[in-house]
Amino acid sequence: MERAIIGREAELEILQEICESPEPEFLAVYGRRRIGKTYLISEFFKSKGVYFEITGMKDGSTAEQLFQFAHEFSRRFNAGERISPPKNWAEAFALLLEAIESVEKGKKIILFFDEIPWLASPRSKFLNALDHLWNRYLSRNPQIILVICGSSASWIIRKVINNKGGLHGRITRKMRLLPFALGETEKYLQSRHIELDRKQIIDLYMAIGGVPKYLSFIGRGKSSAQVINEICFSINGGLYNEFDNLYRSLFENYEYHVAIVKVLAKYTEGLTKDEILNKVNLSSGGSSSKIIEELVDAGFLVYAPSFTKKKVGGTYRLVDEYSIFYLTWIADLPKMGLESLDPNFWVKKQRSAQWSAWSGCAFEALCLKHIQKIKKALGISGITTVESGWRYGPPKNSKAQGAQIDLVIDRADKCINLCEMKYYDSEFVIDKDYEERLRMKKNVFREQTETTKTLFTTLVTSYGVKKNAHFMAVVDNQITMQDMF
Repeated sequence: MERAIIGREAELEILQEICESPEPEFLAVYGRRRIGKTYLISEFFKSKGVYFEITGMKDGSTAEQLFQFAHEFSRRFNAGERISPPKNWAEAFALLLEAIESVEKGKKIILFFDEIPWLASPRSKFLNALDHLWNRYLSRNPQIILVICGSSASWIIRKVINNKGGLHGRITRKMRLLPFALGETEKYLQSRHIELDRKQIIDLYMAIGGVPKYLSFIGRGKSSAQVINEICFSINGGLYNEFDNLYRSLFENYEYHVAIVKVLAKYTEGLTKDEILNKVNLSSGGSSSKIIEELVDAGFLVYAPSFTKKKVGGTYRLVDEYSIFYLTWIADLPKMGLESLDPNFWVKKQRSAQWSAWSGCAFEALCLKHIQKIKKALGISGITTVESGWRYGPPKNSKAQGAQIDLVIDRADKCINLCEMKYYDSEFVIDKDYEERLRMKKNVFREQTETTKTLFTTLVTSYGVKKNAHFMAVVDNQITMQDMF
C-alpha cells in the first residue's frame, strides 16, 4: 500500500505537469533539512516510469559516491548484477546514457540526484559531466525528467539555477519546498491518527514549526505540552540536539549564520541589515550580504520592507519556529541538567512571564507566515497588497510618542490594515488602557507616514476579542486562529 502525500497541492500540480510534458524537463528542488523533499519526489515519481535515484553521501569521496552510483545503476538497469564503479562522473554518465537509450520509446525516465551538493564536491567534476549530459543528450529526449535536489538552498540557487556556465538557463522548473502551513500540519497529524484541537496544534507549531520530520516525533494521546517536554527537553528527545546539526548541514562557515540568528532571536521586532552586521561585528559587503541572503533562501529569515522606505530601511526577522524556541528555552540548559528536569517542566513554564513574552513573539512569526490566510479572512485576497512592519522612535528630548505596528497591510484599494497579534488562552478583552493604546498607534502612524488612506485597526487573536464598548470603539476587523487553518 502506497503512502499518501499530505498537502503539497501546488507542488503536486507542478509535478503532474512535468509528468505530462511533451518536452524534456529539468527540475531543481530545494528546501531545508528534513522538510520532505526526497519523500515528495520519490513517492510521486517512483511509479511514473523508469525511476533511477542516487543520494549523495555527506563528506563522501568521489570514489565513494561513484560506488553508490554503480550500486544503484546495477539495481535499476542491470537486473541486480553488479558493475565495477566507474572511474569518474563522465564515465558514469556514459553508462547511464547507454541504459537510457535502451528504454522503450514513450516511457518516461526519471533521473533523481538527491543531495547534489554532496555529489558535486569541488574536485569531483560532477557538474561538468552533468552539464555535458544534459546539453548534449538529455535535453533532446522528451522521455527525460531530470530532478536535482539539495538541502542547501543557496548552493542550488548559486551553482545550478543561476549557473553562469553550461547549465545557465537550462532549468525548466524550480521548486522551493517550505514547511507545512497550519492546515497541512493538521492534516499530517490526522493521517497519523493524532487528534489535537487547533489551539494545541498552534502551541506545537510555535515550538517546532511545520517541518514534517519534526512532526513525526509527536506521539498519540499526549498534549502539546507533554510532546514538547518529551522531544525538546530530554537528552534523547528528537529535537534536543537539532539546532547545531541543522545549521551545520545547510551552510558553510555556519558560525556566522548562527551568530545572526542568535542576535535576531533577541530582537524579535527585527533589525535592519546594518544593525545586524553591527551587532555580530561583520563588515558590510558581499560576503555578509550572502550570509543574510542564504538565511532568507533557507526560510529562516523574512525581510519586511519599511512602510515609508520600500527599498531601504526594512528589517529582517527570524521566523523559524524551532530556532526561536531553541534559543529561548534550550540553549542555556546544561545537558546533564536535563536529567533532573521536572517532567512537568514545560507545563509549569507556561505560567511564567518568559512564556508570555515568547508565545507573543512566536505567534507574530506564525501570523507573518500565514498572511495569505489573513488576507482571505479579511476578504482582500484579490487585492494587490504590500506587507511591511512599521515603527517610530521619536527623537531624543522629544515629547512625541513612539509606536510600533506588528503588521501593516498596504492595499491597492486605498486602505491599510494595521494588525496587532495577541495570543491568549481565552477570549481577549480590551480595557480602557488598551483602547487608548490602539488609538494612539493609529494616530501616530497617520501623523508620521502622512498617509491619506483609510486605516483599519485589525486584531489577530487565538480565541477572538470580546465585543465590549472598548472593542466597538477602536477595532474594525478581527481574525482568529481558526482563520489560519
